[in-house]
Amino acid sequence: MQVTFVVLGGSGDLTGRLLLPGLAELFGADCLTDDVTLLAVSREDWTDDEYRDWARERLAEHAGHVPEAARDRLVERLGYQQGDVTTPEDLRTALGRAPGRPVVYLALPNTVFLPTLEAMTEVDLPEGTTIAVEKPFGRDEADARRLNAVLHRLVPEERVFRTDHFLAMQTVLNLLGLRFANRLFEPVWNAGHVDRVDIVFDETLGLEGRAGYYDTAGALRDMLQNHLLQQLALIAMEPPNAIDGPSLAARKADVLRAVQPPVDMARDTVRARYTAGTVAGRDLPDYTSEDGVDPARQTETYAEYTVTIDNWRWAGVPFRLRTGKALGEGRQEIAVHFKPVPHQAFGRRGDAEPDVLRMSFDPDHISLGINLNGADDPFELERRALEIDLPAPPLSAYGLLLQEMLTGRQALSISDVEAEQSWRIVEPILTAWSAGEVPLREYPAGSPGPG
Repeated sequence: MQVTFVVLGGSGDLTGRLLLPGLAELFGADCLTDDVTLLAVSREDWTDDEYRDWARERLAEHAGHVPEAARDRLVERLGYQQGDVTTPEDLRTALGRAPGRPVVYLALPNTVFLPTLEAMTEVDLPEGTTIAVEKPFGRDEADARRLNAVLHRLVPEERVFRTDHFLAMQTVLNLLGLRFANRLFEPVWNAGHVDRVDIVFDETLGLEGRAGYYDTAGALRDMLQNHLLQQLALIAMEPPNAIDGPSLAARKADVLRAVQPPVDMARDTVRARYTAGTVAGRDLPDYTSEDGVDPARQTETYAEYTVTIDNWRWAGVPFRLRTGKALGEGRQEIAVHFKPVPHQAFGRRGDAEPDVLRMSFDPDHISLGINLNGADDPFELERRALEIDLPAPPLSAYGLLLQEMLTGRQALSISDVEAEQSWRIVEPILTAWSAGEVPLREYPAGSPGPG
């Protein structure tokens, strides 16, 4: 059946930097048939050919890894429709140019999601329409509920695709294989054997010209409300019956319902922003001096919180989630710290350090730190790591997400319950921060973060 990918916000940064390159990858890997066409909708007064010229420039800049022939195949299938996506008439005109089953992608600022979806309720959507919504899904739990209510008026839940490209990262997907395709880990994947879990996404990058979005969101909303909570859900969920959309969504939702917000905000949460400094030889200005930043907003560039999960498997185990910008070292990993052995049989001949399983991003890498007998003294312990470098996947995270939504699969989509529960978890933190219960600390760019 013919599918038309309709991108609302088709001339935006997200489309040019991520969606078009992801689609080009699919054409390059022969993952899409000639039955797939693409229609971009935006405010610019462009013809189809003018939009194709714009797309060629973005693909040359962001998809140089894709063969030129594949980029050309994509450009040939691009159409353009000028319109206001919050106006029913313009949406009706655009969908009139979308033969077959439309996949409507809201590549828009999240402040425009609700008026766009409400306008869509006045349009007769074709049978089988899928609606994909970018993150962040709303501004708070009430907003997420409003968005879900409108989406459910438009299409069934199984035709909604709430995107989170972290779910399509190779290391994140390997959580599923590691846990559920090996007998080794699942028996010790619980509070009886796990001491704590760290989920970290530290970046050396600064604002990079994103003040328009970032200064109104901040690190907590940008990363910890969605990406890292989704990783927590995959780490902590019960074994699913199958690796498919309904099974994964149900198990992830169970975990998020059981997550308890931090008990002591001053102790269990940290917020900070960077000051002037040097990162990898680059001088960065104070965050408040960046173009487009309003210092009065007190937007954090570093956010951290620790939560617990109130269920049988994880009671008492702290899960620490953290992210920061302009840090001295990029560190993106999931670290599962196991409890120490119950008896130190080696005495003074070496400490049996607790085992640590690390799953790192970019490059994808898995490491298991263990204790072994030393080479020099067979009765003295030495620390060793079993390490695996994972080969680069054929598709980027966005390429894989687009493949899933265009083919109608939902394993990488976030459910309505997950979206709302994620806001339930972080809203008390946002409230406490807004009330000044947790001071906004500072850290120099290029440093390890707030002390």
